[in-house]
Amino acid sequence: MIRIKSLNYKVQAIILVFVTFMLGCNEFMVVGILSDISNGLNVTQSMVGLLVTAFAVVYAVSTPIINLLTSKFNHYSTLLLLMVVFFVGNTLSAIAFNYAFMFVSRILTASVSGVIASLMMTFANEIAPLEKRAGLVSAVFAGSSIASVIGVPIGTIISAHYGWRMTFITISVITIFLFILQALFLPKHSKQVSGSIGNQLAILKEPQIIWGILLVVFSAAIMYSYYTYIQPILTTLLGFSSNNINWLLGLIGLMMVISNILAGVLANHGGLKRLPIFYILDIIILAMFPLFTSSKIIDYLLLLAISLVVTLLNAPIQLHFLNVAEKKYPQSIVFASSFPMIFFQVGISLGSAAASLFVPSLGLGKISFVGAIFSLDDLVIGISLSGETKDTYTSLKMAKENGAKVISITNNNLSSIAQISDITLRTSVEEFLNGGSLAGQLSQLYLCEVLIHGYEKQNEIDTVSIREKALRAIMKKRIK
Repeated sequence: MIRIKSLNYKVQAIILVFVTFMLGCNEFMVVGILSDISNGLNVTQSMVGLLVTAFAVVYAVSTPIINLLTSKFNHYSTLLLLMVVFFVGNTLSAIAFNYAFMFVSRILTASVSGVIASLMMTFANEIAPLEKRAGLVSAVFAGSSIASVIGVPIGTIISAHYGWRMTFITISVITIFLFILQALFLPKHSKQVSGSIGNQLAILKEPQIIWGILLVVFSAAIMYSYYTYIQPILTTLLGFSSNNINWLLGLIGLMMVISNILAGVLANHGGLKRLPIFYILDIIILAMFPLFTSSKIIDYLLLLAISLVVTLLNAPIQLHFLNVAEKKYPQSIVFASSFPMIFFQVGISLGSAAASLFVPSLGLGKISFVGAIFSLDDLVIGISLSGETKDTYTSLKMAKENGAKVISITNNNLSSIAQISDITLRTSVEEFLNGGSLAGQLSQLYLCEVLIHGYEKQNEIDTVSIREKALRAIMKKRIK
């Protein structure tokens, strides 16, 4: 009997992960076949690009609305009905004969995609034993992350060999297969508390939820303040060949997948309480990025590090929302499960808009400063040996005017940057006629290391055990 239950749980877990993977592929594959759809429907690529924008907007708007309206209905029945709607919308995309038809079909698909993903998180919270809950939630998140990495190339390959319509047909076939598995294996009767729309919205007044939402928004803003311009950063700024873009982006995506795995480990060992150290690390990495634009390898490694750190929030924050809803607002569980997806979209808009605003004045080389000022603790670290770097000064001054605390690392206590800083950490390397020296950069890195270890010691964080657990989690994924 125990073996049957264990097998049933494993099948259920696989279903949940593959559904989010399928939903992600459906969203991201379009990006790789824009030109093919453009040629097939005889419209411009910019018009086809609007399909991506419209999908994201409808996804963010419809998800909370439909979750609120359907919460009183059986989760199992609601999921199967939404899967049918998703299948119809996606199949209509495959047979679209003009742009208007395609637009409506993508809107229909987007309107239910977020709700289905929310239900996957709700089922994950319900079926997983307490000790496995964090791992399953992170795995469900990983399904979407993996789709973001391989969804575009999969769509491109299918379109190149069989035409763009076949990409949608493939998704429809997978949807049928997953529908059957859901009907057979997911629990038909789950514990749920119904409530009016007003009662469900009451969760938004909870301080723990508000702070969690802010974490999601600012984390997404950090990521997309630079990710919006990731292609020109890699090619124009760092000088990588456009022929290498696919594998460079693939590695960044891989780091996000690994980050989701580590997020599951983190959720089981301290969760949100452990995150401040990673936010400080994020700020330091973002502040360091402009210093190494002359070395494309170092800056690319910094991009990989940012991608690893910034998505560690996923599993801990999802569990946080579900736990608060379960204890205080049981009528809002499905609604709460959609918060990461909804407010991540808000953060994407905020980060990309800020990046668009600052790129003309700061340039691509300093765009990471925009990400740094979006950290929730409102701390900005500026690094300039001379203390007179104009772009750094402008960024720090802007942060200061908006109420942020400023730390500067410089060799001149009387410099312009030091004068506007709350704290100045002085290096002793002579900058004149020796700009960008290795000794100067090492002194900066040393101070960054001191900041991290100081925070660890002050807050009594056992980083050794955290690293060991993270390493074991990665080692378990090795083939040999």
